[in-house]
Amino acid sequence: MILDLLRRRASVRVFRDAPVPADVITQMVEAARLSPSGGNEQPWLFGIVTDRQKILAIADASYGQDWIASAPLIVVLCAVLVPDERGGRDVLMKRFPAFADSIARMPTGLYAALTLEEHQTKIAGAHMALAALEHGIGSTWISLFDVSRVASLLRLPVGIVPSEMLAFGYPSAAVEQKPKKSKDEVVFLDVFGRGHHASGHAG
Repeated sequence: MILDLLRRRASVRVFRDAPVPADVITQMVEAARLSPSGGNEQPWLFGIVTDRQKILAIADASYGQDWIASAPLIVVLCAVLVPDERGGRDVLMKRFPAFADSIARMPTGLYAALTLEEHQTKIAGAHMALAALEHGIGSTWISLFDVSRVASLLRLPVGIVPSEMLAFGYPSAAVEQKPKKSKDEVVFLDVFGRGHHASGHAG
């Protein structure tokens, strides 16, 4: 059950010295490949990094997150950028009309950098993490890293940008489960401030 997996999920930052099996990586990629995307554009590539020296270099590009070096597998979620004329900027201007003028004037490079998440790579990454967890393999998201350095390490061409990364591996110790907020703390019914309960009745 998906909820059973989600209840077991926790961030892992100390990994066993054991590789992630190739067949599991294949299943992870398949789970990511099947992810939804806006207009079914599927604007992503998934960099599978198992080379030890490359992982060490990625850890070095991640601003002191030394734990990354212990991971046997790094997946780099890359966004394939599309030209402005595809309409992404127009969509944002409609979503945030109060900022429409600022969005319209934003330089192309800055706009592309600030809207990486519009490529929805996190959905694919979440699917990967759950597929790995089915096999006892933990993961942790990596959002703090030098994008240009990682792109250079992977020899990515212009227009393909590392958006997020995930470290994968077998946990070397018991993983601490962080407490989550209750349902009542994260849900409202129809309008803010109106409670919602599992029974479906408002409170």
